[in-house]
Amino acid sequence: MSVNLRSVFAFAKEYHQKKESQKDIQYGTAGFRSHADNLDYVMYRMGVLAALRSRAKASQAIGVMITASHNPEHDNGVKLIDPLGEMLEQRWEKLATDLVNVADSELETQVAKICDDEHIDNNEPARVFVGMDTRYHSPQLSRAVVNGILALKGTVTEFGIVTTPMLHYFITCTNTQNAYGLPTEEGYMNKLITAFKALRGETCEQVHYRNQLYYDGANGVGSLKMLGFIKKLNGALNVKVFNSNGKINFKCGADFVKTNHRVPEGLPAEALASGRCCSVDGDADRVVYYFTDNEGVFHLLDGDRIATLLAGYLKDLIGQCGVQLEMGLVQTAYANGASTDYIVNRMKIPVSCTRTGVKHLHHKALEYDIGVYFEANGHGTIIYSDKAKQAIRAASSDETRTEEQRKTAARLLQIVDLTNETVGDAISDMLLVETVLHAKGWNLDDWLASYTDLPNVLEKVYLADRNVITVTDADRVVVSPDGLQDSIDEIVLKFPKGRSFVRPSGTEDIVRVYAEADTRANATQLAFEVANLVFDRAGGVGTRPLKMAC
Repeated sequence: MSVNLRSVFAFAKEYHQKKESQKDIQYGTAGFRSHADNLDYVMYRMGVLAALRSRAKASQAIGVMITASHNPEHDNGVKLIDPLGEMLEQRWEKLATDLVNVADSELETQVAKICDDEHIDNNEPARVFVGMDTRYHSPQLSRAVVNGILALKGTVTEFGIVTTPMLHYFITCTNTQNAYGLPTEEGYMNKLITAFKALRGETCEQVHYRNQLYYDGANGVGSLKMLGFIKKLNGALNVKVFNSNGKINFKCGADFVKTNHRVPEGLPAEALASGRCCSVDGDADRVVYYFTDNEGVFHLLDGDRIATLLAGYLKDLIGQCGVQLEMGLVQTAYANGASTDYIVNRMKIPVSCTRTGVKHLHHKALEYDIGVYFEANGHGTIIYSDKAKQAIRAASSDETRTEEQRKTAARLLQIVDLTNETVGDAISDMLLVETVLHAKGWNLDDWLASYTDLPNVLEKVYLADRNVITVTDADRVVVSPDGLQDSIDEIVLKFPKGRSFVRPSGTEDIVRVYAEADTRANATQLAFEVANLVFDRAGGVGTRPLKMAC
């Protein structure tokens, strides 16, 4: 096999041109995201980069996922998946940014530079897996990715419409020679459902727990895949899917529910009475739970709640089977202060805080024997070290332990199988939540009663250039503009239990302002004052931030 890099440039120039008017874009935690009309040349170049990445990683399979996750329908995006299901290595994020932003005339030179710098032999095989979400423009953009891979004579496996977590799973299975599971949709579903049914046992309802869940699929791929799960669950969990064939993420889905703090449109009337609902996002890597109480008040159980529920249950199981393992929980600055206090002081589990972005949480979670990480938006998972798996497996067959200890260790092994360790997975996480609620005999009222969230508000401030704001200390402290952090601190001091920080978006010229305080009114006022401070000090554009209704 011989690769002619000149053909890469020629093909791009003829079929996947970059217009001179195209603005530079940056590869971030979510990869590249933009309006779908702007992404054809980006997709082609990411196909090229994926083939190069495979060769740089000894011809292991690399994933390319085409999705804009929770973004509106007109957007799309692309991100690369590394050999063990991880996000793309940070050093290669810069290579991706550089490759996408060069002119067509410089593309051949840029590819050659990557090959030289990374010691890539283009005579070696390259394997790339491609998946996409349900957006109407995803098939066309997928074709551009495939063309980029084929231009470098890579081998393509197209999985069609899949959730983002499924593609992460396929990559991991393939590169571990199926040790993690079978790299097919059937293999993915069977692994999760087999573990779920074993954990659930013969009784589907107990105490306050009822075997009925209402599932908002955000009109995305998660709704399609859940319909397949329902058939295989065969009543072990009764799920009613809604929002399955409309505009993706429009007034529904995990991000809508979390941001607007209200139920999605399309929620069946009986769901309000039943009391247990969840929403995933467009590519099914986030999940949040919620219910409306007898007085019509909406209650959200987000990623913080999911983390505490799962971590607490795991801690109990570890203690019961007598295995000595270090468990830790990883959060971001967006985690509610009440959840952090509950985890540290009541659950006695160590907490680490990282920068926003799942790649940062995932990396930190690897430092523990069992690392639980969730963003407040509902994206997260659990990672079990080889040491943890070996210890639990040994305990499950250790005749010196009691029968109850061995059974508990076996249950822990099923929990491991039910977890998609590669990335946050809305379906896997949902089944984990249902497992714990069932085991405890809890409804959502019981879950909510574990601690009381501090009221919090999330605001957006539009800027001429988001890069004027830089932050440090896990996104909690502003470095520039000079003096802005001191002014934020002065405002925060006026509010009991006040906390606020600002963080520039990675994809658009906005800054997000988070605020929490002892009352909803105080949290709203705090967010209003900080947002207007940022507007004045950091070059706000458009309408000045208004005070949100309490």
